[in-house]
Amino acid sequence: MKGKSADTFAPLGPFLATADEIRDYRKLKIWLQVNGETMQDSNTSNLIFDLPDIISTISQYMTLTPGDIICTGTPAGVGHGKNPPQYLKSGDHIIYGIDGLGEASQRAIAWDS
Repeated sequence: MKGKSADTFAPLGPFLATADEIRDYRKLKIWLQVNGETMQDSNTSNLIFDLPDIISTISQYMTLTPGDIICTGTPAGVGHGKNPPQYLKSGDHIIYGIDGLGEASQRAIAWDS
Protein backbone atom coordinates (compact mmCIF):
# COMPACT_ATOMS: atom_id res chain seq x y z
CA MET A 1 0.00 0.00 0.00
CA LYS A 2 2.96 2.37 0.43
CA GLY A 3 3.03 3.22 -3.28
CA LYS A 4 -0.73 3.57 -3.56
CA SER A 5 -1.79 5.34 -0.37
CA ALA A 6 -0.55 8.92 -0.72
CA ASP A 7 -3.10 11.63 -1.51
CA THR A 8 -3.92 11.67 -5.25
CA PHE A 9 -2.33 8.21 -5.79
CA ALA A 10 -4.20 5.13 -7.10
CA PRO A 11 -7.18 6.77 -8.78
CA LEU A 12 -10.25 4.54 -8.85
CA GLY A 13 -13.49 4.69 -10.71
CA PRO A 14 -15.55 6.11 -12.18
CA PHE A 15 -17.39 3.05 -10.83
CA LEU A 16 -16.72 -0.20 -8.99
CA ALA A 17 -18.00 -3.45 -10.48
CA THR A 18 -19.72 -6.09 -8.40
CA ALA A 19 -18.91 -9.79 -8.75
CA ASP A 20 -22.02 -10.45 -10.86
CA GLU A 21 -20.82 -7.90 -13.44
CA ILE A 22 -17.55 -9.72 -14.14
CA ARG A 23 -17.64 -12.94 -16.13
CA ASP A 24 -14.27 -14.29 -14.90
CA TYR A 25 -12.04 -12.15 -12.67
CA ARG A 26 -9.12 -14.47 -13.47
CA LYS A 27 -9.08 -13.50 -17.18
CA LEU A 28 -9.09 -9.70 -17.38
CA LYS A 29 -6.55 -7.86 -19.53
CA ILE A 30 -4.93 -4.93 -17.67
CA TRP A 31 -3.05 -2.24 -19.58
CA LEU A 32 -1.51 1.21 -19.17
CA GLN A 33 -0.12 3.72 -21.66
CA VAL A 34 1.94 6.87 -21.06
CA ASN A 35 1.88 9.38 -23.91
CA GLY A 36 0.63 6.66 -26.25
CA GLU A 37 3.38 4.16 -25.36
CA THR A 38 2.24 0.89 -23.78
CA MET A 39 4.07 0.51 -20.48
CA GLN A 40 2.03 -2.27 -18.91
CA ASP A 41 0.15 -5.08 -20.65
CA SER A 42 -0.85 -8.00 -18.46
CA ASN A 43 -3.73 -10.13 -17.30
CA THR A 44 -5.28 -10.97 -13.93
CA SER A 45 -4.34 -14.59 -14.67
CA ASN A 46 -0.78 -13.48 -13.79
CA LEU A 47 -1.63 -12.70 -10.16
CA ILE A 48 0.77 -14.57 -7.88
CA PHE A 49 -2.04 -15.46 -5.46
CA ASP A 50 -5.69 -16.15 -6.32
CA LEU A 51 -8.24 -13.66 -4.97
CA PRO A 52 -9.83 -16.07 -2.47
CA ASP A 53 -6.36 -16.67 -0.98
CA ILE A 54 -5.65 -12.93 -0.81
CA ILE A 55 -8.97 -12.23 0.90
CA SER A 56 -8.45 -15.12 3.34
CA THR A 57 -4.96 -13.95 4.27
CA ILE A 58 -5.91 -10.28 4.71
CA SER A 59 -8.99 -11.12 6.76
CA GLN A 60 -6.76 -12.88 9.29
CA TYR A 61 -5.32 -9.56 10.45
CA MET A 62 -7.91 -6.94 9.53
CA THR A 63 -11.66 -6.67 9.29
CA LEU A 64 -12.97 -6.45 5.75
CA THR A 65 -16.34 -4.84 5.12
CA PRO A 66 -18.40 -4.46 1.92
CA GLY A 67 -16.84 -1.84 -0.33
CA ASP A 68 -13.28 -2.32 0.91
CA ILE A 69 -10.66 -2.21 -1.83
CA ILE A 70 -7.63 -4.49 -1.80
CA CYS A 71 -4.71 -3.25 -3.90
CA THR A 72 -2.93 -6.36 -5.14
CA GLY A 73 0.12 -4.84 -6.80
CA THR A 74 0.92 -3.83 -10.33
CA PRO A 75 1.87 -5.60 -13.55
CA ALA A 76 5.40 -5.55 -14.89
CA GLY A 77 6.40 -2.38 -16.70
CA VAL A 78 6.47 0.25 -13.97
CA GLY A 79 8.87 3.10 -14.66
CA HIS A 80 10.89 2.56 -11.48
CA GLY A 81 11.82 -0.92 -12.70
CA LYS A 82 13.19 0.28 -16.04
CA ASN A 83 16.88 0.88 -16.70
CA PRO A 84 17.25 3.80 -16.45
CA PRO A 85 14.12 4.45 -14.35
CA GLN A 86 11.35 6.44 -16.04
CA TYR A 87 9.11 8.60 -13.91
CA LEU A 88 5.99 10.55 -14.83
CA LYS A 89 6.53 14.20 -15.70
CA SER A 90 4.11 17.09 -15.53
CA GLY A 91 1.95 16.98 -18.66
CA ASP A 92 2.26 13.23 -19.27
CA HIS A 93 -0.99 11.66 -20.45
CA ILE A 94 -1.82 8.34 -18.78
CA ILE A 95 -4.55 6.02 -20.06
CA TYR A 96 -5.25 2.74 -18.30
CA GLY A 97 -7.94 0.13 -18.27
CA ILE A 98 -9.21 -3.34 -17.65
CA ASP A 99 -10.95 -4.96 -20.61
CA GLY A 100 -14.65 -5.33 -20.01
CA LEU A 101 -14.63 -2.79 -17.19
CA GLY A 102 -13.51 0.35 -18.98
CA GLU A 103 -10.66 2.80 -19.09
CA ALA A 104 -9.67 6.08 -17.52
CA SER A 105 -7.41 8.94 -18.51
CA GLN A 106 -5.27 11.16 -16.31
CA ARG A 107 -2.89 14.04 -16.93
CA ALA A 108 0.14 14.23 -14.63
CA ILE A 109 0.69 17.58 -12.93
CA ALA A 110 3.60 18.81 -10.86
CA TRP A 111 3.06 18.54 -7.13
CA ASP A 112 4.96 21.00 -4.96
CA SER A 113 5.60 19.65 -1.49
